[in-house]
Amino acid sequence: MKGLFRLSSAVALAAMMATTTIPAFTSPAQAATLSGGFDVGPGGFQGNFNPLAATGGFTWLSVYFEPLVTYDEKLEKVVGQLASSYEVSPDQMTYTFKLADAKWHDGKPFTAKDAKFTIELAKNAKTGSVLAARLNAVSSAEAKDDKTLVIKLSAPSASLMDTLTKVMMLPEHALSQIPADQLAKNTWWSTAPIGTGPFKFTKYVTDQYVELAANTDYRGGKPALEKIINRYFANPAAAIAALRAGEIEFTYVDSNDLKAFDNNKNFRVIEGNSFVVNYLGFNHDSPIWKDVRVRQAVMYAVNRDAIIQSLYGGAAKPANCAYIADQVVPKGIETYAYDPEKAKQLLKEAGWDQINGDKPITLLTYYTTPLAANVMAAVQAMLAQVGINVTPRAVDTPTYNSIVLNPTPDVAQFQMVYAGLQNGPDPGSINVGLNEKQIPPAGPNVARVRMPALTAALDAALGETDAAKREARYEEVCKVMNKELPWGPLWVAKRYGVASAKLKDFVWTPAPGGGPYQAHPEKWAIAE
Repeated sequence: MKGLFRLSSAVALAAMMATTTIPAFTSPAQAATLSGGFDVGPGGFQGNFNPLAATGGFTWLSVYFEPLVTYDEKLEKVVGQLASSYEVSPDQMTYTFKLADAKWHDGKPFTAKDAKFTIELAKNAKTGSVLAARLNAVSSAEAKDDKTLVIKLSAPSASLMDTLTKVMMLPEHALSQIPADQLAKNTWWSTAPIGTGPFKFTKYVTDQYVELAANTDYRGGKPALEKIINRYFANPAAAIAALRAGEIEFTYVDSNDLKAFDNNKNFRVIEGNSFVVNYLGFNHDSPIWKDVRVRQAVMYAVNRDAIIQSLYGGAAKPANCAYIADQVVPKGIETYAYDPEKAKQLLKEAGWDQINGDKPITLLTYYTTPLAANVMAAVQAMLAQVGINVTPRAVDTPTYNSIVLNPTPDVAQFQMVYAGLQNGPDPGSINVGLNEKQIPPAGPNVARVRMPALTAALDAALGETDAAKREARYEEVCKVMNKELPWGPLWVAKRYGVASAKLKDFVWTPAPGGGPYQAHPEKWAIAE
């Protein structure tokens, strides 16, 4: 990608044109423009404009789209966004939302009819919605009046509010004429999308950048910035170079890149829990993983502590199920401490030489950073030491999704995956990756896990209406995972962003999928 030049005046620009060629991408000169690599890193989703299909990228999408509810910036509680308030019935079967006075970017009012329309789109898998399976419990959404939306459930769902934080409201008047099965890839998303957020979509230059302009009619007040630009980068290293050169003001960085910003007063390092458990997913449609002893051998073969210390710089915690939060991890579960000799013995007992032997096993991932490549190389070497031959393959997120979410997949393309899934803030969010009811096309259980005891434990936790008992339910989920190993859980890492010290009131949280959360982009500013 060609460089981004930031000039302070038309005179300087004219002088530059006299001596050199201007690159294809140039940035507005005014200080009121913030440029960043908002889709760099595992929380991003470069090139995706459709929030219904987003498995990441919410840091950027939520600058111009908004959900009914969102997380606060610390990811501790759900708060209103387009909903000014909400109530939950005692039986947790009815949710009533009172809506804020908001307008779409084209000036039309946002109403409960739009909210109803959006919930129905999100429930419909034909739209390409990745949220459809998560909204199975929603039996109806009704607009009681322009400012009141009522959602009724067929059964209690402890994770409903978490799911609703990811349902960005969409305009009925702009999308209702597009057939559901044509919506996912419609050009509207990348040419003329309208939301209710503090910034409006203005243009997209293919594979280079997206530009937004201030929504001067935003209900939260006129934004401090005039424009926000999302630059696209091939990798974090390119984004870091642009940040250090002053071409952008923010980007995600890997933990092993932090030294470049040590004691540098020109930048602010932002640190936080990723809330994402990284795991080795065993494709349960492949017969090589049928014996639990083989799955156990994988766990004993990987020296997670060594990887965490040497590659993550200690910025991660080992996971022995889907969770690491103390309140949902029971005492006494197996820790799978590094023991390659035990791994070899388990493989021998299981008859690994007859099951697969040294035949190569594709290890697919959508993580394409240098850190991820090093992790994959380490895992590959450790598994090779015990006789498991894996071949890493890193692809972009759309390619990964097309392979693993295919209803009739080619198992040989992903006998294993190196992936991540939310383990918080709501522990129920892990359900979609493990419940057998969520096997594609119904949901994103990409490992095709079919474990009745695990499904029963997940269903019980999600259906528990007594908050005091819910943590014990999730402990049971952890116990089953730890014993049966539907995945090989690895760790939950910290994530980092680096922002220019010139940024004022800038909020970035390393949330799963990039968010959403209360970032208040309307307050972001750049000091003169």
